Amino acid sequence: MTDDSYRNGKGSGQLDGRPDGQLTACDPNARPTTAEDEAALERETLIDFPSEFPIKIMGPATDVFINDIKQAVDSVVPGLPESAWKERASGKGNFVGLTVTFTATSRKQIDDVYRAVTAHPDVKMCL
Repeated sequence: MTDDSYRNGKGSGQLDGRPDGQLTACDPNARPTTAEDEAALERETLIDFPSEFPIKIMGPATDVFINDIKQAVDSVVPGLPESAWKERASGKGNFVGLTVTFTATSRKQIDDVYRAVTAHPDVKMCL
C-alpha cells in the first residue's frame, strides 16, 4: 500500500508496512527467508539429485595444500574414498590440479563444498 500523500508531493514517498509490522513484498528492504532462498536455488538448478558431481581445484603443488583441500571437502562431504580424488601436476610442477567427484545430494551441498574450498587462501581456481 502506498502513501497517497506521496502523489500530491506532501508525503515521504515511503511504502507502508503491513499491520502486523512485516515489510511488504514491494518494499526494497524486504528479504526472502533462508528457507525461501534455498527453495529458489533448488528450483533453479538443472541438475537432478543425487548426481555425480566433479569439482576441479587448482593451487600450489604442496602436500600441505592438497591435505588442506581434502580436509575442506571432507568437512562437507565426509568419508570420500581416495579414488574420488585425481591429481594432475602442471607442466613445470609448480601447481596441481585436483578433481574430486562426489555424489551431490543438493545444490546447497555443492555450494557448501565450493565455499569450503575457496575459503583457502592458496586456491587459484575452482571450477
